[in-house]
Amino acid sequence: MSTSGQSSQNVWVGIDIGGTFTDFVIYSSSDQSLQRFKILSTPADPAEAVLQGLAQLPHHPGRHVVHGSTVATNAILERKGARTALITTKGFRDVLHIGRQNRPELYDLFPVISPPLVPREWSFEISERVDCKGNILTPLQDQGLPPILEMLRNDGIQSVAVSLLFSFVNPTHEQWLTKRLRDEGFFVTGSSEILPEFREYERTSTTVVNAYVSPVLDTYLGRLEREMKPTEFHIVQSNGGRISVAQARGHGVRSILSGPAGGVVGARYLAGLAGFTRILTYDMGGTSTDVALVHEAIHVTTEATVGGNPIRVPVIDMHTVGAGGGSLATVDAGGNLRVGPQSAGAQPGPVCYGRGGIIPTVTDAHVVLGRLPIDGFLGGRMRLNVEAAQQAFDEVSRQMVLAPRSGLDVRQTLALGMIQIANVHMERALRVISVERGEDPRETVLVAFGGAGGLHACDLARALGIPHVLVSPMAATLSALGMLAAEVQLDYVQTVMLPGNTPFEIIEQDLQREGVDPDLWVLSRTVDVRYVGQSFDLAVPLTSMFCEEFHRIHHARYGYSQPETPIEIVNVRVRAVGHVTPPTIPTRPLGSADPTAAQWEDRPVVLPQGIQPVPHYWGARLRPGHEVNGPAILVLDDTTIYLGPTDHAEVDTYSNILIQVGVTDG
Repeated sequence: MSTSGQSSQNVWVGIDIGGTFTDFVIYSSSDQSLQRFKILSTPADPAEAVLQGLAQLPHHPGRHVVHGSTVATNAILERKGARTALITTKGFRDVLHIGRQNRPELYDLFPVISPPLVPREWSFEISERVDCKGNILTPLQDQGLPPILEMLRNDGIQSVAVSLLFSFVNPTHEQWLTKRLRDEGFFVTGSSEILPEFREYERTSTTVVNAYVSPVLDTYLGRLEREMKPTEFHIVQSNGGRISVAQARGHGVRSILSGPAGGVVGARYLAGLAGFTRILTYDMGGTSTDVALVHEAIHVTTEATVGGNPIRVPVIDMHTVGAGGGSLATVDAGGNLRVGPQSAGAQPGPVCYGRGGIIPTVTDAHVVLGRLPIDGFLGGRMRLNVEAAQQAFDEVSRQMVLAPRSGLDVRQTLALGMIQIANVHMERALRVISVERGEDPRETVLVAFGGAGGLHACDLARALGIPHVLVSPMAATLSALGMLAAEVQLDYVQTVMLPGNTPFEIIEQDLQREGVDPDLWVLSRTVDVRYVGQSFDLAVPLTSMFCEEFHRIHHARYGYSQPETPIEIVNVRVRAVGHVTPPTIPTRPLGSADPTAAQWEDRPVVLPQGIQPVPHYWGARLRPGHEVNGPAILVLDDTTIYLGPTDHAEVDTYSNILIQVGVTDG
């Protein structure tokens, strides 16, 4: 696991903070051993869980940490970022408030729109003007800056975003402003530094998001760096690559979706080892579910929105829904059952955790249905309280009129309905990322991970016609493993109306700062292309056949193409990748198909057909070659897998559980 010839005695630690648990994966390059564990997250101070987990490990002088942080995401969603101001060209003060005038709910007469991160009173104008060719029409009036500085100090502003008109063509004025503001002690983000690209609103929004979250992330990472004292410290970006903590502290917008990105990288890595290159990743955690499509390469987009704020930096093309193990059951005004998006999180967590929760969650539903054994959770280290979960469902049932299903009581009927509602939400997400992208899910393998993924994966695959589900024995900590497999990755963009391109020397210098051996990195080039007259574009690899490839991608995405229509290149992008050696996953030869050695006992489980005894198997005792017919419950140390009556599971040489999904579940 090396990027630049480090000692063979290195220990690599991947850390992923989730809504309920914080996951740790430890890889030792000396003996190629892999360890993993989970501890409850500490939402009030995420660093506490990280430091608590690291305290359980012996200190090693060659310890390297790769971290996926939710700090930047939470700062936006909870509106707890730095006090941020915006300085822009005179006449463009309201760019964030005007936006694109899009209506997410077309027929909603009273739409609720999230206010910008920077209120209007902290949006300032300065006299200057550059045209679309980069010519200076109005020189920067520097005498306008002192009054702005005074107002910034009076209002306690910590961070400033600078986004001037056409600064992506000629950044001279913006560079002068950012330097002056930094000299005055402010944290400053210039749009030409973070996103030298056209589209004024999206560029300004991205710049403001970076200015808003970076000071918070800087404080968080600074504390971890001081207290952990790692040999190397990297942060996973939203594009699935890693960057050094030094760069991440000033570019927080690039790590907004770092945790889910690590899961996609890990899923692609393990699925590739098993021989699958066309996959749908399905990450069900405690608070939400993230899904993505991987067809050999991981799909990346620059059209993402977080908390109502567009960000144009590259992120893995994922779709997220508020359905997780901690999703709460509620009854609406019409007496209908709803599941999520509110979540019990880590505190208090599901009712069955016994930490003060009173509203039933999806996890509680599985406990009531017998699909989550109360004495097998986290390898038996955490016993679940089924009586408390049952009482919580009794309370919900009093709020609605519900006739129990044949052979089931009201609690079980309610719990089964809750699972089905959650499945509908997640099935819709999988369709968005596959069918709506022009891909047939029936031609993929569903790679399920996250603590709760194994309990729903077969039902979801069955609904979509996906023939196989792959579950790794490291499914519950796959995001943390993916962080150790993530490569160093830097992205550059430039709108083509600029003369020239991003200097190659800058890319080389950045990679060297990341500690990457020059022999281990490669450059890839793409162009954003559209038909003349279109508003939006598609990313296409820059080869001699990029025109034909654009028509093909356009047809796959939108169902049509127009080869006779002229096209135009909008942006040129360069990606620099420094390759790393991922953790070695051990293999074992295939043995007997008889799983008797792993069998635990038969227990009653609620199935669609009713209650019946179902065999339970210890996942730790399953060996390559073992085959299990459904219905069955496979109890791994940190996740549980539910096999329907028509499903069939086999264990491969990597100890993955490959499930052949039956067409019907009875």
